[in-house]
Amino acid sequence: MARWGHVAVVAVGLAACLLPLTPARAEPAYVPLVRDYVETRIRPMVETPLVLKAIAEQNAKFTDVSEIDMRVLDETYRSEVDRHHLQMVQLLLDKSVSNYLKTRQDASQGAIVEFFVTDSHGLNVGQSTITADYWQGDEEKYLRTFADGSREIFIDRAERNQSTQMLETQASFVVIDEEDNPIGVATVTIAIDAL
Repeated sequence: MARWGHVAVVAVGLAACLLPLTPARAEPAYVPLVRDYVETRIRPMVETPLVLKAIAEQNAKFTDVSEIDMRVLDETYRSEVDRHHLQMVQLLLDKSVSNYLKTRQDASQGAIVEFFVTDSHGLNVGQSTITADYWQGDEEKYLRTFADGSREIFIDRAERNQSTQMLETQASFVVIDEEDNPIGVATVTIAIDAL
């Protein structure tokens, strides 16, 4: 009995040495490039008093907002975009933080396609362009950063923009205030071909 156990261990050990190891899943080539761009260019743009103050003010305003309220706000925003009746959307675009994000996008030489920041619930605080929705709290950009307590940059899968034919990805990270507290999320859509 002991001999068979010994033979089995040797056979398993030999098989492990002869079979090729499964390679670790390598990240796509664009990920380090995007990560570096976010760390060196985007994060400093977000860590400004204007952006931090705007997020803090909205967090104070929406301290007790319910998920139902957030969904209603999101549905209102989406219906405005669909009907091209942009009252709520325009209020957001007219904010000084949105104007700031728009100037950063315009100065990026085509690298930034969209730039927005949210509060701690995932509700947009400021945005450079009209976004598809107002509440990001149910999306990976929020769930894999703020909701997960992660300080890592979440870089989504790259896709070809059908209208521009540019390869784009979204990168998101938690916005930290001066006291090292997470207060929101910054998301930037990046044209990888323009980096």
